Amino acid sequence: MVRVGLIGFGMAGRVFHSPLISSVDGIELAGVMERSTNQAAERYPGVTIHRSLDAILADSSLDLFVVATPTTTHLEVARVVLGAGKNAIVDKPVATSSSHIAELIALARSKGAMLIPFQNRRWDGDFLTVKELLDHDALGRLVYFESRFDRWRPAKPTNRLWKEDPASGGVLLDLGTHIADQALTLFGKPEAVQADVLMEREWAKVNDGFEIQLRYKGFTVVLGANSLCAPAAPRFHLRGTVGNFWKYGVDPQEAALNKITRIAEGEWGVEPESEWGRLYADVDGATRVMPIETIHGDFRRYYEGVRDAVLGKAEPPVKAVEAWRTARLLEFAGESSEKRCEVICDWSGEPR
Repeated sequence: MVRVGLIGFGMAGRVFHSPLISSVDGIELAGVMERSTNQAAERYPGVTIHRSLDAILADSSLDLFVVATPTTTHLEVARVVLGAGKNAIVDKPVATSSSHIAELIALARSKGAMLIPFQNRRWDGDFLTVKELLDHDALGRLVYFESRFDRWRPAKPTNRLWKEDPASGGVLLDLGTHIADQALTLFGKPEAVQADVLMEREWAKVNDGFEIQLRYKGFTVVLGANSLCAPAAPRFHLRGTVGNFWKYGVDPQEAALNKITRIAEGEWGVEPESEWGRLYADVDGATRVMPIETIHGDFRRYYEGVRDAVLGKAEPPVKAVEAWRTARLLEFAGESSEKRCEVICDWSGEPR
């Protein structure tokens, strides 16, 4: 049994980590650092509550620590956890710069500890469906790939105000980290980046939207997000030489996790047929429209991989260097936006 200490019980800890940890065999939510409230104890009776980072790290029965604090604190908390020689999952983004992620990778290596980035959206059903279509050349030769997280949020927020701190990196490091990681997982490192990083709402203090174009040999990838889009644009749009794929809506797992403490037995991550994507393909000289069933997404697979890695049975499900590549890609995007030009990607200096 892998015993887990969860550091932080805000949205990340409450909605994502604790329900997933509690739903995977062989891994146990054993401790939570919650400085002043008792939400974790109410939701998970029997879990040990710690009021400080020092206190939870002092629990020698814990095998793995999850850093689920605000983005602006990831670096300082991860430094302490890894510096103590403890295995750590760090929520996305692992840190707000690639240089800081490289520092944490070196620290983990020096202490013989594992640093595992949290990238649950590699197990989104829509992303898995897109990956399968590409693996089977269902669109012919790919010429264009678009991935977006558009939302309608014009009002000033009243909670999680740390996200409005410029130090947080804004939407670029929030949603951008997810879709940049997915693009790198599918296609590897691009040759060049051209981007607009935006502040569109009048009251915004940090970027709240972006448009990023990644140049690959033979095709283009577009990543986008904003807070002023209603209705939302397609989550995915792929164009190829024999077909197009359009997918609207978002994976249902986050909304479901927000209502539960554990995943019950039975089907999970199932998307209704009304939300399935559509493949438009040439068949015998005519264009046919075919619904494509969304693969069942399952964020639990991330923690199953973590469990096996901690037990020495497998490689981590997400490698630390992959978080560095994602951060570097988003830095290229920021540089491109600031200089108003295409930036040739310099991937030298990758940590090993």
